Amino acid sequence: MSPMRHGVVILPEHRWSRARLLWTRAEELGFDHAWTYDHLMWRWLRDEPWFGTIPTLTAAAAATSRISLGTMVASPSFRHPVPFAKELMTVDDISDGRLICGLGAGAGGYDDEVLGGQPLSPGERADRFAEFVACTDALLRQPETDFEGKYFTARGASTRPGCLQSPRVPFAIAATGPRGMRLAARYADIWVTAGPPGWSEPLPYSTAVPLLADHLRALDEACAEAGRDPSTLRRLVVTGAMIRGVLDSVASYQDACGLFGGIGFTDTVVHWPRSGFPYQGRTDVLEDIAVSVLNEKTGGRR
Repeated sequence: MSPMRHGVVILPEHRWSRARLLWTRAEELGFDHAWTYDHLMWRWLRDEPWFGTIPTLTAAAAATSRISLGTMVASPSFRHPVPFAKELMTVDDISDGRLICGLGAGAGGYDDEVLGGQPLSPGERADRFAEFVACTDALLRQPETDFEGKYFTARGASTRPGCLQSPRVPFAIAATGPRGMRLAARYADIWVTAGPPGWSEPLPYSTAVPLLADHLRALDEACAEAGRDPSTLRRLVVTGAMIRGVLDSVASYQDACGLFGGIGFTDTVVHWPRSGFPYQGRTDVLEDIAVSVLNEKTGGRR
């Protein structure tokens, strides 16, 4: 089994004079990848400062040199594949090939409503997401794209000179249901979960592991159905919301990563500790984890 990769989510809530310190510190601590949420506003911090994702990642790319950078996750709620692909290509170039494109179906709410969109049924949301992924994939793989769908259209869309990474920036697709997993099996380089669907309450990481194992087996089935070797798909678990206790101490982090790795996850992601809800925690624990866990690795991996 490959060594676990470690990531951190940094919310886009600080002015860059402060945010820059967090992104550069994440690299200094030894994290393999750092992410930020892609929303116009986020549910628990609706009235708090919230900055744009792509400008934040562009600035982070210029301020760092090794760590991979990603969207957690971009959705079709307010993005169109054509301008989005152009932005991804640009950040991939600025970062010297360190961008990861995290994609998700979107959960409705403000990101849909602020643009005057009509509520979508679960089936319509899945249809829109499938189009979004397929169109974005095509745009990033070829210099010119024509795409005709129900939700998105591209006519002679140019994406030159193309991504620095080949054949395109890696896709990290968040998927929980069978249809989403089939989409991940077809298009993703990394599969993302924050917990199986239907969880009504957060669970301690040790309690979550058997449920996550069931989820991984469903992913393997989706890969088999798509004719894909499951070992070619990285598996990333995002903790801190529905999966709790990972950042309580160095010991809990080591234990959680061991359990996650034991059932097949390749990547563990935590949130940069905040002073209040959500993701309240202690930065000194994160620093201790860097000394005890992250610095044991032999160099960064993307």
